[in-house]
Amino acid sequence: MTTTHTLETSEADIVYDIHGPSPADSPRPLLMVGQPMAAEGFGTLASFFPERTVVTYDPRGLGRSVRKDGREDHVPAVQAADIHAVIQALGGGPVEMFASSGGAVTALALVTAHPGDVSTLVAHEPPLVTALPDAAAAERAGQAIRDAYQAKGFGAGMAAFIAMTSWQGEFTDAYFALPPADPAQFGLPVEDDGRRDDPLLTERSLAVTAFRPDVDALLAAPTRIVIGVGEESRDVMTGRAALATAGLLGQEAVVFPSHHGGFLGGEFGYAGQPEAFAKKLREVLG
Repeated sequence: MTTTHTLETSEADIVYDIHGPSPADSPRPLLMVGQPMAAEGFGTLASFFPERTVVTYDPRGLGRSVRKDGREDHVPAVQAADIHAVIQALGGGPVEMFASSGGAVTALALVTAHPGDVSTLVAHEPPLVTALPDAAAAERAGQAIRDAYQAKGFGAGMAAFIAMTSWQGEFTDAYFALPPADPAQFGLPVEDDGRRDDPLLTERSLAVTAFRPDVDALLAAPTRIVIGVGEESRDVMTGRAALATAGLLGQEAVVFPSHHGGFLGGEFGYAGQPEAFAKKLREVLG
């Protein structure tokens, strides 16, 4: 059974879903968070934990969570405060957490600000550009995505994003010498619909990739932090960032099946290996 709840604050109405048993009947809820992906992306993964209280949510300004603060940017510290409020609404921590992509960055900000909220955090491929040895080149590649989107719209921007996130290894001169990615090659629209509000392709989410983790605070927190990396994505930007982040914390990343979205079923047509992924996640959570 799934129930939907809304946490109303002065700045946003945060919508979250409770799957399975009530939090009152579960000793430690499992939160699944993403960014810019909302709760709908965790449907398949949540289904593999029927005995657990699984909580998913839409970050403010995304999906069903409506902003009232007049802002459009996505800032890890702000989203972390929202998740803290959700945890309090559930009855308080500590909870366990699986966090994906930008959600993993938010989770690191949460542990920094509220170390008692999370007992175990599995942060899967946080896209921390600042952790990369080729950070300047990666930032340049990211700016090229935003430039393509502003110039030609969603298809061009997403094609550039796919090209960047598929590139193996560091961003070298060979990468920047490539011709612009063709949207048609990826089945993306060639026509420009005129919109320029995509959270992934604009500067609205720049604070996520530019986030600098407070390593000392994370190491001092009681939270057990596990950095995850996909077995198929360890050589692309998100995988390399995960490996680098694990290094900052003095650990080795745990390898999960499949790719950056390895937990996905058919939610977005980019399926991974969700059953194998869930099995690995269960092992890591213990």
